[in-house]
Amino acid sequence: MALDPKGAALALHRFGFGPRAGSQIGSIAALAPDPLGALLADLDAPNAGRIVNTDLPSSGAEARALYENNAERLAKQKLEQKRKQVAEAGTDNPDPNSMMEEKPATAPPAADPAKPAEPKPVPLRRQIFLDEAKARYRAAINAEIGLVERLVWFWSNHFCVNFDSTVMAGAYEREAIRPHVLGRFADMLLAAESHPAMLFYLDNASSIGPTSVAGINRDRGLNENLAREILELHTLGVRTVYSQADVTNFAKVITGWSIIPPRQPDHGGEFTFNPRMHEPGVQTVAARSYADSGFEQGRAVLLDLARHPATAQHIATKLARHFIADEPPPRLVEALKATFISSDGNLKQVARVLVSAPEAWDTSRTKLKRPGEWLVAATRATGVTAPDAKPIIGALNMLGEPLWRPPAPKGFDDVNAAWMDGLAQRLDVANQFSRRVTQPIDPKELVETALGPLASPETRQAVARAETRPQAVALLLMSAEFQRR
Repeated sequence: MALDPKGAALALHRFGFGPRAGSQIGSIAALAPDPLGALLADLDAPNAGRIVNTDLPSSGAEARALYENNAERLAKQKLEQKRKQVAEAGTDNPDPNSMMEEKPATAPPAADPAKPAEPKPVPLRRQIFLDEAKARYRAAINAEIGLVERLVWFWSNHFCVNFDSTVMAGAYEREAIRPHVLGRFADMLLAAESHPAMLFYLDNASSIGPTSVAGINRDRGLNENLAREILELHTLGVRTVYSQADVTNFAKVITGWSIIPPRQPDHGGEFTFNPRMHEPGVQTVAARSYADSGFEQGRAVLLDLARHPATAQHIATKLARHFIADEPPPRLVEALKATFISSDGNLKQVARVLVSAPEAWDTSRTKLKRPGEWLVAATRATGVTAPDAKPIIGALNMLGEPLWRPPAPKGFDDVNAAWMDGLAQRLDVANQFSRRVTQPIDPKELVETALGPLASPETRQAVARAETRPQAVALLLMSAEFQRR
């Protein structure tokens, strides 16, 4: 079999997280005999997309733990406030007997300079974030190729939530995205839209049908946020086959999709359907009528949205734009759309078509890697190891892609224009990163490991002429070939 090192390098950078130093599977040389076969094998790997052997808690457990932690912290603050009030009251109204003799003032004990100060405990909310982030980046850095992990990241951004709104953002990715990343789109859609993190983020947990029992008794009404984003962003696409009336009707359909209060010790923070909040009656969404069947009414609408041709077009375009080009090849989009429809939204089959299509390999490498992809690729290529995810998190904040903090419900943009202005900041990050590469690296070998045949003569020459190892690493990471998919 003829070797195809250029195809192998392209496969790793376009569809994965780049070559992994020291890997027997995820290197350019390892993929060279059959680049496409290696990608297809990544889709067939056991537990693909899952994070296994982890003790991370469920989203409900995280919500309950944070509630209890906040309650304890509030109780301590109130207790301390009462103690201060008692102390101040004692000063204002001294005991006459205590005035009989003067007591010398006592200074607080001096700190022992030889004993280092104990680090402040990490707040629980921050610790949950760090633990989830560490698991996410470990999965990406250690992946042999990274195709399935890239798909996880794509779908997590498609169905995005915000950690600032819900502490469950990391667990949401593990529970709603990863189990379905190679399954049916309809199943992922239901899992995402009914997850407490999404219900909280887009305010559906408190949405009440105007003529429901709760709506009449509490004089509260509808919230259309989740319904609108499902139609505009998650399924049919903006300005397609629905109207504002469809948004309102769909919002009525999913009233009652709510969350058990986190203060409940057993199932707090988990999904619940509350029939008292559900708007009664038949509803029409995108030209179809749905009988009032409680929770099943919403499930039926989501299933039809998942099978709608407009959804297939929207998903096919987004996938091709993310992996291939800002203006994706029309033939590739049509092939992805046709497979999405014929397979009933089988995402594994769609992914197979994506990586198998000639257009996916022939298109020029014009796509910029998003900051997170670039940082993971840099870590893999150089073999840098970190005890936690803090360096990556800090760099992402600087580069405008803070983890699980998208600027809007549509997620982070997937076109080059959104990331061009951040290239100057990438140079700063590359210089900082290069100083963390402590193991001896031959610049020429690094070029072969990271880029191989994709490296231009200019890049090879620049890296070879670098005065120091950190400078060589930074030049490689900032090269156009390494920046692009």
